[in-house]
Amino acid sequence: MTRIKRGYIARRRRTKIRLFASTFRGAHSRLTRTITQQKIRALVSAHRDRGRQKRDFRRLWITRINAVIRENKVYFSYSKLIHNLYKRQLLLNRKILAQIAILNKSCLYMISNEIIK
Repeated sequence: MTRIKRGYIARRRRTKIRLFASTFRGAHSRLTRTITQQKIRALVSAHRDRGRQKRDFRRLWITRINAVIRENKVYFSYSKLIHNLYKRQLLLNRKILAQIAILNKSCLYMISNEIIK
């Protein structure tokens, strides 16, 4: 039987992987096996950290809202504010509330007064 050369298909696959790892350092961007391993690691980390990023931002927003509430005696605690927001059906998410708390505190006072009434 004659020998079958892999030709351009394998080379195209390797160059595609190399382009992904072109910014990596050392052997992680030069050797095909380590490139594939590092690609898998990078994608796993990216997938994990997307969920972590959502979690971290939610914690940040909650901390900001709570800090402004307690600092200016707007409300007793963050949890009571959120509970009463839902009871009054004022559906503001935490991201928007955090932006209001930082940029426009008077608006936050108006919202808290709406809840108290």
